[in-house]
Amino acid sequence: MPATLAPPDPSAAALLSERERPFTVEEYHAMGRAGVLRREDGRTELIAGRIVAMSPVGTRHLLAVNRLTDLFAERLYATSPRVAHLSVQNPVRLGPHYEPEPDLALLRPGLAHFPTAADALLVVEVSDSTARYDREVKAPLYAAAGLPECWIVLLDENAVEVHREPTADGYAQVTRCKAGDELTVFALPGLAPMTAADALGA
Repeated sequence: MPATLAPPDPSAAALLSERERPFTVEEYHAMGRAGVLRREDGRTELIAGRIVAMSPVGTRHLLAVNRLTDLFAERLYATSPRVAHLSVQNPVRLGPHYEPEPDLALLRPGLAHFPTAADALLVVEVSDSTARYDREVKAPLYAAAGLPECWIVLLDENAVEVHREPTADGYAQVTRCKAGDELTVFALPGLAPMTAADALGA
């Protein structure tokens, strides 16, 4: 039986990290086409050139995404002409090494190309077990790419965080909304609002 290899010690791990080369989005897509990234292995996203495994979708998360999909669809179908396209659990390309998959995104209507940061009006992350990752990794990433707004729907905390005013260091404005607080999309002032309770199913 072959010997079990021990993980590298911290100094060796640092040396490995220095020699690591990030994947580009083109390479990431090529791996998907070649079957390297298999559906049975679970969903992934590209963050800083690294292929990151996404958390399995549990019942609460699924129901919350479906509920938000319905809430946004009702509001978007009520506008004429359509002010945004609703994209559900699909990628948005933020740069050569970044392609996260928000749970929902409102994109500029009529797109005929792969959505990029310039096309996103709002991204929404539904968080049960992923609150820290969504706050400390994904929200700052969206801000640095210039996305005007990010909502984090915190199921365990019964709150929705609204992140606005993007800077290179993160969003300058973070508002914590509870129960009856109103949620509006900054880039779409004509879109009918919803409440945090609506988004949370409370």
